[in-house]
Amino acid sequence: MENMTIGGAMLKEMFLTGAALLEKNRAYIDSLNVFPVPDGDTGTNMSMTMQSAVKEIQNCKGTNVSDIAAAASLGALKGARGNSGVILSQILRGFARALSGKEEMAPENFAAALMTGTEAAYKAVMKPKEGTMLTVARMMAEAVAKEANEGANLYKLIDVMIDEGERALRLTPELLPVLKEAGVVDSGGKGLVTILRGFKMVIDGEEVDEYVLAPQQNTAEITGNEEGADLEALDDIEFGYCTEFFIIHLDESFSEADLDKLREKLMKIGDSVVVAHDSDFIKIHVHSNCPGKILQLALRLGEIDRIKIENMREQNRELLANMKKNEKENALVAVSISDGIDEVYKAIGVNNLISGGQTMNPSIDSITKAIRRANARNVFVLPNNSNIIMAAQQAAAISDRNVIVIPSKTMMQGLSAALAYSDDVDVETNTERMTAAIKQVLSGSVTYAVRDTQFNGEKISQGDIIGLLDNVITKVGTSVDSVAVELLCSMIENKGDDCMATIFYGEGADEDSAHAVADAVNEKYPDAEITVQYGGQPLYYYYFSVE
Repeated sequence: MENMTIGGAMLKEMFLTGAALLEKNRAYIDSLNVFPVPDGDTGTNMSMTMQSAVKEIQNCKGTNVSDIAAAASLGALKGARGNSGVILSQILRGFARALSGKEEMAPENFAAALMTGTEAAYKAVMKPKEGTMLTVARMMAEAVAKEANEGANLYKLIDVMIDEGERALRLTPELLPVLKEAGVVDSGGKGLVTILRGFKMVIDGEEVDEYVLAPQQNTAEITGNEEGADLEALDDIEFGYCTEFFIIHLDESFSEADLDKLREKLMKIGDSVVVAHDSDFIKIHVHSNCPGKILQLALRLGEIDRIKIENMREQNRELLANMKKNEKENALVAVSISDGIDEVYKAIGVNNLISGGQTMNPSIDSITKAIRRANARNVFVLPNNSNIIMAAQQAAAISDRNVIVIPSKTMMQGLSAALAYSDDVDVETNTERMTAAIKQVLSGSVTYAVRDTQFNGEKISQGDIIGLLDNVITKVGTSVDSVAVELLCSMIENKGDDCMATIFYGEGADEDSAHAVADAVNEKYPDAEITVQYGGQPLYYYYFSVE
């Protein structure tokens, strides 16, 4: 026990179990969101970040702790979503850096990994706040380092880590008053402790009961210029041939067991495997490096027909060459939440859109791909959500383009910035215009409270209607329309009677109710120019923009 070390196989199991435990507790961690709005997604963002890490770990061919930690870091970085996911990816990045070149992890390596991960996370945050998951990470790392210096073994270090993590969580409301008022601990910190508790379960020989790994959800998709291959670097394309065909006139002896065996063999030599069986034929789709072998395996079950084999590497070369030929000087990428907002962006000339927002933050990988598809030397990115800005900045840091992240925190700020953008002016001018534009617009939204809480001294009950001004709760009531009217009136009063306002109506509202709100506000402020527009945004009855 004293000389115990952790090898690659055990570290792999620790990451997988940590991800499993996080997924199992995802909904609870989501519920710890300080705001009672229906978009608290810390648990979801962290879980999807970990699932991306798990996917990379499972594809890792290395067997030592250095390889496993590096795979976890790469996967987390590619899949990081939201601020909590980005911070988690940086913790894993530092963890991997400390284990670089190591076959096994001894107590001192474990302590160094936690400390390096914490340092990397603090560096990634522009203005680190205590009382967040950063505090939890730091306190755990410091406690473990102290015990390691005194010669503690790994069992002891992991116990200390969890105990100190729980103590740090209890302290977070004392460090962040907004947590104390809402009566919750920091959700990101809770997610981190949950992952590391999974590490302890592996050391203790425990399992996560009844857990089924959720498939990677593709809920933050890139829209717009999506054609041909995946824009992967040629060296990164593991399987070069897309093979599709039918197996017809199946052998008389054919059985479902034969189909299962074929599926297993295809999965060993390729990926993107689809084996669909109808009564008298089988449809096959697979990416591999040996299409001939795949056809030979299929011939054991019957005749093959309508064969299509495509060289994806060559497709990619052609696509990249075409993109290089048509490369623009400037382009704009924006995150959009709904079909109505998409249409507004398209109407003002923005076609490089990433679907995502409050309920599902896009990953770093999604943003990176959108930047590449924009096909310009200078790419401006509008995150349009405070929880997406860090992911956009990380995507910018790893891009081979000149990426400028305009820190828009709302869809309304993003639309204002997009209107100020021009393809024909230089980077500095665009940056100045767009940054100025997001400061000129007031953003409002109307939604409902998902739980009882207290905010800024006001009691909020589950189901209450709440109005937010620039993401801060300012109105609480029981009627959607009355809260909407009060909020929009206060925004117009702030800007002046002769301002321009836009009402975007989303799910739970309709055009008639939006016009009723506009009419009620215009009675009080007849000089205000109010436009009603379909937004279609989920969870929010209305978005308001006032300039």
